[in-house]
Amino acid sequence: MKKLGKTKILTIAALSALALSVPIVLAQTTSTKQDKQERSERGEGHGNRWGVGGEGMHGMMLRGINLTDDQKSKIKQISQSFRERAEQLRQELQTKREALRQEGASGTCDEALATQKLTETAGLEAKLMGEKFKMRQEILSVLTPEQKTQLEQKRAEFKARGGERRGRKGE
Repeated sequence: MKKLGKTKILTIAALSALALSVPIVLAQTTSTKQDKQERSERGEGHGNRWGVGGEGMHGMMLRGINLTDDQKSKIKQISQSFRERAEQLRQELQTKREALRQEGASGTCDEALATQKLTETAGLEAKLMGEKFKMRQEILSVLTPEQKTQLEQKRAEFKARGGERRGRKGE
């Protein structure tokens, strides 16, 4: 039997590892929009980031602030209304981004078309940011001056700790 070279042995080992790992990776479950929506309805996931209903990543902001049941109800309605308005914008954004990815993956890139899609995407992102701002303003309008002061103190503490960002960046 011939002696195999180091390179050939390493190549065979790498291909074997790849062949064994592909089925494992493919067997992993992926979250669909429906899965995410179901988790959101059960109160799991990232939620509205204001800490209402046990949700939120940055949303610990309203935790520790004593809200009345009426305030909690109003904030929940504001958050639900935002979700409904934002969902269409998010779907449009996803569609535009996917079209842009496909354009780039095709190998032939039409610069004018790419610029048009990026401009459309930027407009949708601006609308989404506007909706987020509107939601925050509506939530702030529900709070008392004392609660707003407490919220500002919590934000200052959060910033002083460096934001302690985990997960998504930017928002």
